[in-house]
Amino acid sequence: MTSERTATDSEASLRSMATEEQRIKYERFFPGDDSLIGVRMGDVFNLARTALSMPVAELEALLESSTHEVRVGACSIMGKSATAKKVTSDRRQELYELYLRRHDRINTWDLVDLGAHQVLGHWLLDKPRTPLYDLARSDFWPERRSAIVATAAYLRRDETDDTLRIAALLADDGEEFVQKGVGWMLRYVGDVDRARLLVHLDEYAEKMSRTAVRAAIEKLDRPTRERYLERP
Repeated sequence: MTSERTATDSEASLRSMATEEQRIKYERFFPGDDSLIGVRMGDVFNLARTALSMPVAELEALLESSTHEVRVGACSIMGKSATAKKVTSDRRQELYELYLRRHDRINTWDLVDLGAHQVLGHWLLDKPRTPLYDLARSDFWPERRSAIVATAAYLRRDETDDTLRIAALLADDGEEFVQKGVGWMLRYVGDVDRARLLVHLDEYAEKMSRTAVRAAIEKLDRPTRERYLERP
Protein backbone atom coordinates (compact mmCIF):
# COMPACT_ATOMS: atom_id res chain seq x y z
CA MET A 1 0.00 0.00 0.00
CA THR A 2 1.05 3.58 -0.53
CA SER A 3 1.42 6.36 2.03
CA GLU A 4 -1.68 7.58 3.80
CA ARG A 5 -3.50 10.70 2.66
CA THR A 6 -6.47 12.51 4.16
CA ALA A 7 -9.71 13.51 2.49
CA THR A 8 -8.91 17.18 3.08
CA ASP A 9 -5.52 17.21 1.38
CA SER A 10 -6.78 14.98 -1.45
CA GLU A 11 -9.65 17.34 -2.20
CA ALA A 12 -7.32 20.34 -2.02
CA SER A 13 -4.94 18.67 -4.47
CA LEU A 14 -7.77 17.98 -6.90
CA ARG A 15 -9.07 21.54 -6.72
CA SER A 16 -5.62 22.85 -7.53
CA MET A 17 -5.68 20.87 -10.80
CA ALA A 18 -9.06 22.15 -12.01
CA THR A 19 -9.31 24.23 -15.20
CA GLU A 20 -12.26 25.93 -16.83
CA GLU A 21 -11.31 24.42 -20.19
CA GLN A 22 -11.66 20.88 -18.81
CA ARG A 23 -14.90 21.72 -17.01
CA ILE A 24 -16.42 22.81 -20.32
CA LYS A 25 -15.28 19.58 -22.01
CA TYR A 26 -17.15 17.56 -19.39
CA GLU A 27 -20.45 19.17 -20.35
CA ARG A 28 -20.61 16.80 -23.32
CA PHE A 29 -20.42 13.67 -21.16
CA PHE A 30 -22.26 14.92 -18.08
CA PRO A 31 -24.92 17.33 -19.37
CA GLY A 32 -26.63 19.25 -16.59
CA ASP A 33 -24.11 18.16 -13.93
CA ASP A 34 -22.79 21.32 -12.33
CA SER A 35 -20.77 19.43 -9.70
CA LEU A 36 -17.75 19.06 -12.02
CA ILE A 37 -14.90 21.51 -11.48
CA GLY A 38 -12.66 20.50 -14.41
CA VAL A 39 -10.00 18.03 -13.26
CA ARG A 40 -8.70 15.61 -15.90
CA MET A 41 -9.62 12.02 -15.03
CA GLY A 42 -6.02 10.93 -15.59
CA ASP A 43 -4.97 13.33 -12.84
CA VAL A 44 -7.74 12.05 -10.55
CA PHE A 45 -6.63 8.45 -11.07
CA ASN A 46 -2.94 9.27 -10.58
CA LEU A 47 -3.72 10.94 -7.27
CA ALA A 48 -5.82 7.95 -6.24
CA ARG A 49 -2.79 5.68 -6.66
CA THR A 50 -1.02 7.64 -3.92
CA ALA A 51 -3.85 7.04 -1.44
CA LEU A 52 -4.60 3.31 -1.55
CA SER A 53 -4.33 2.97 2.22
CA MET A 54 -6.73 5.83 2.96
CA PRO A 55 -8.89 4.89 5.98
CA VAL A 56 -12.57 4.21 5.40
CA ALA A 57 -13.59 7.28 7.39
CA GLU A 58 -11.56 9.47 5.03
CA LEU A 59 -12.96 7.71 1.98
CA GLU A 60 -16.46 8.30 3.27
CA ALA A 61 -15.61 11.97 3.70
CA LEU A 62 -14.58 12.09 0.03
CA LEU A 63 -17.85 10.43 -0.97
CA GLU A 64 -19.71 13.13 0.94
CA SER A 65 -18.16 15.83 -1.25
CA SER A 66 -20.44 17.77 -3.57
CA THR A 67 -17.66 17.79 -6.20
CA HIS A 68 -17.89 15.06 -8.79
CA GLU A 69 -14.16 14.57 -9.31
CA VAL A 70 -13.65 14.16 -5.57
CA ARG A 71 -16.14 11.31 -5.49
CA VAL A 72 -14.47 9.86 -8.59
CA GLY A 73 -11.26 9.90 -6.59
CA ALA A 74 -12.91 8.05 -3.71
CA CYS A 75 -14.30 5.34 -5.98
CA SER A 76 -11.00 5.03 -7.82
CA ILE A 77 -9.15 4.54 -4.54
CA MET A 78 -11.68 1.92 -3.47
CA GLY A 79 -11.42 -0.01 -6.73
CA LYS A 80 -7.64 0.09 -6.92
CA SER A 81 -7.23 -0.72 -3.23
CA ALA A 82 -9.63 -3.68 -3.36
CA THR A 83 -7.60 -5.34 -6.11
CA ALA A 84 -4.09 -4.37 -4.97
CA LYS A 85 -1.63 -7.28 -4.74
CA LYS A 86 -1.03 -6.91 -1.00
CA VAL A 87 -4.56 -5.99 0.05
CA THR A 88 -5.79 -7.81 3.15
CA SER A 89 -9.12 -9.56 3.50
CA ASP A 90 -10.10 -7.11 6.24
CA ARG A 91 -9.41 -4.17 3.94
CA ARG A 92 -11.44 -5.71 1.12
CA GLN A 93 -14.34 -6.34 3.46
CA GLU A 94 -14.39 -2.80 4.83
CA LEU A 95 -14.34 -1.40 1.28
CA TYR A 96 -17.20 -3.71 0.31
CA GLU A 97 -19.23 -2.60 3.31
CA LEU A 98 -18.49 1.08 2.63
CA TYR A 99 -19.56 0.73 -1.01
CA LEU A 100 -22.91 -0.76 -0.02
CA ARG A 101 -23.47 1.55 2.94
CA ARG A 102 -22.81 4.71 0.94
CA HIS A 103 -24.24 3.74 -2.39
CA ASP A 104 -26.36 6.86 -2.06
CA ARG A 105 -23.18 8.79 -2.97
CA ILE A 106 -22.15 6.35 -5.70
CA ASN A 107 -24.98 7.61 -7.83
CA THR A 108 -23.72 8.07 -11.40
CA TRP A 109 -22.73 5.54 -14.05
CA ASP A 110 -19.04 6.44 -13.94
CA LEU A 111 -18.81 6.13 -10.16
CA VAL A 112 -20.42 2.69 -10.31
CA ASP A 113 -18.03 1.55 -13.03
CA LEU A 114 -14.98 2.53 -11.00
CA GLY A 115 -15.73 0.16 -8.15
CA ALA A 116 -18.53 -2.32 -8.75
CA HIS A 117 -16.54 -5.23 -10.13
CA GLN A 118 -13.41 -4.55 -8.07
CA VAL A 119 -15.09 -3.88 -4.72
CA LEU A 120 -18.33 -5.85 -4.91
CA GLY A 121 -17.59 -8.54 -7.47
CA HIS A 122 -14.17 -9.49 -6.15
CA TRP A 123 -15.31 -9.66 -2.53
CA LEU A 124 -18.07 -12.08 -3.51
CA LEU A 125 -15.89 -14.30 -5.70
CA ASP A 126 -15.79 -17.05 -3.08
CA LYS A 127 -19.10 -16.19 -1.40
CA PRO A 128 -22.81 -16.38 -2.21
CA ARG A 129 -23.71 -13.68 -4.75
CA THR A 130 -27.12 -13.00 -3.14
CA PRO A 131 -26.23 -9.31 -2.43
CA LEU A 132 -25.97 -8.67 -6.17
CA TYR A 133 -29.47 -10.03 -6.76
CA ASP A 134 -30.73 -7.79 -3.97
CA LEU A 135 -29.12 -4.82 -5.72
CA ALA A 136 -30.65 -5.87 -9.03
CA ARG A 137 -34.10 -5.53 -7.44
CA SER A 138 -33.38 -2.11 -5.93
CA ASP A 139 -35.51 0.96 -6.68
CA PHE A 140 -32.26 2.96 -6.97
CA TRP A 141 -30.91 2.56 -10.50
CA PRO A 142 -27.19 2.94 -9.65
CA GLU A 143 -27.53 -0.11 -7.41
CA ARG A 144 -29.05 -2.05 -10.30
CA ARG A 145 -26.14 -1.00 -12.52
CA SER A 146 -23.73 -2.09 -9.79
CA ALA A 147 -25.35 -5.52 -9.76
CA ILE A 148 -24.67 -6.21 -13.43
CA VAL A 149 -21.26 -4.46 -13.66
CA ALA A 150 -20.00 -6.35 -10.59
CA THR A 151 -20.28 -9.58 -12.57
CA ALA A 152 -17.31 -8.52 -14.68
CA ALA A 153 -15.24 -10.08 -11.90
CA TYR A 154 -16.73 -13.49 -12.77
CA LEU A 155 -16.54 -13.05 -16.53
CA ARG A 156 -12.80 -12.58 -16.10
CA ARG A 157 -12.84 -16.16 -14.79
CA ASP A 158 -15.02 -17.34 -17.66
CA GLU A 159 -18.07 -17.62 -15.39
CA THR A 160 -21.23 -16.43 -17.10
CA ASP A 161 -24.07 -17.69 -14.90
CA ASP A 162 -24.50 -14.65 -12.66
CA THR A 163 -24.17 -12.19 -15.52
CA LEU A 164 -26.90 -13.94 -17.48
CA ARG A 165 -29.22 -14.30 -14.50
CA ILE A 166 -28.91 -10.66 -13.51
CA ALA A 167 -29.18 -9.55 -17.14
CA ALA A 168 -32.46 -11.48 -17.29
CA LEU A 169 -33.74 -9.67 -14.19
CA LEU A 170 -32.84 -6.33 -15.77
CA ALA A 171 -33.87 -7.11 -19.36
CA ASP A 172 -36.79 -4.68 -19.38
CA ASP A 173 -35.30 -2.13 -16.98
CA GLY A 174 -36.46 1.35 -17.89
CA GLU A 175 -33.26 3.15 -16.95
CA GLU A 176 -30.89 3.84 -19.84
CA PHE A 177 -27.73 3.49 -17.77
CA VAL A 178 -28.83 0.10 -16.46
CA GLN A 179 -29.58 -1.05 -20.00
CA LYS A 180 -26.15 0.12 -21.13
CA GLY A 181 -24.58 -1.87 -18.31
CA VAL A 182 -26.53 -4.97 -19.32
CA GLY A 183 -25.46 -4.65 -22.94
CA TRP A 184 -21.86 -4.08 -21.94
CA MET A 185 -21.67 -7.20 -19.76
CA LEU A 186 -23.51 -9.34 -22.32
CA ARG A 187 -20.91 -8.36 -24.92
CA TYR A 188 -18.29 -9.88 -22.61
CA VAL A 189 -20.43 -12.98 -22.15
CA GLY A 190 -20.05 -13.42 -25.91
CA ASP A 191 -16.27 -13.37 -25.51
CA VAL A 192 -16.53 -16.25 -23.02
CA ASP A 193 -19.37 -18.30 -24.51
CA ARG A 194 -20.95 -17.07 -27.73
CA ALA A 195 -23.55 -19.84 -27.75
CA ARG A 196 -24.88 -18.87 -24.33
CA LEU A 197 -25.10 -15.22 -25.39
CA LEU A 198 -27.20 -16.18 -28.41
CA VAL A 199 -29.53 -18.31 -26.30
CA HIS A 200 -29.97 -15.40 -23.91
CA LEU A 201 -30.64 -12.92 -26.70
CA ASP A 202 -33.17 -15.25 -28.35
CA GLU A 203 -35.17 -15.14 -25.12
CA TYR A 204 -34.65 -11.58 -23.92
CA ALA A 205 -33.62 -9.31 -26.81
CA GLU A 206 -37.20 -8.18 -27.46
CA LYS A 207 -37.46 -6.93 -23.87
CA MET A 208 -34.13 -5.11 -23.95
CA SER A 209 -33.62 -1.57 -25.16
CA ARG A 210 -32.18 -1.03 -28.62
CA THR A 211 -29.07 0.45 -26.97
CA ALA A 212 -28.52 -2.67 -24.87
CA VAL A 213 -29.00 -5.01 -27.83
CA ARG A 214 -26.55 -3.04 -29.97
CA ALA A 215 -23.93 -3.23 -27.23
CA ALA A 216 -24.49 -6.94 -26.65
CA ILE A 217 -24.11 -7.89 -30.34
CA GLU A 218 -21.24 -5.56 -31.17
CA LYS A 219 -18.70 -8.37 -31.67
CA LEU A 220 -21.00 -10.78 -33.48
CA ASP A 221 -20.87 -11.35 -37.22
CA ARG A 222 -22.90 -9.02 -39.42
CA PRO A 223 -25.71 -11.43 -40.38
CA THR A 224 -26.30 -12.27 -36.71
CA ARG A 225 -26.30 -8.61 -35.74
CA GLU A 226 -28.79 -7.80 -38.46
CA ARG A 227 -31.06 -10.63 -37.31
CA TYR A 228 -31.39 -9.12 -33.85
CA LEU A 229 -31.68 -5.55 -35.09
CA GLU A 230 -34.50 -6.46 -37.45
CA ARG A 231 -36.66 -7.42 -34.52
CA PRO A 232 -39.30 -4.90 -33.47
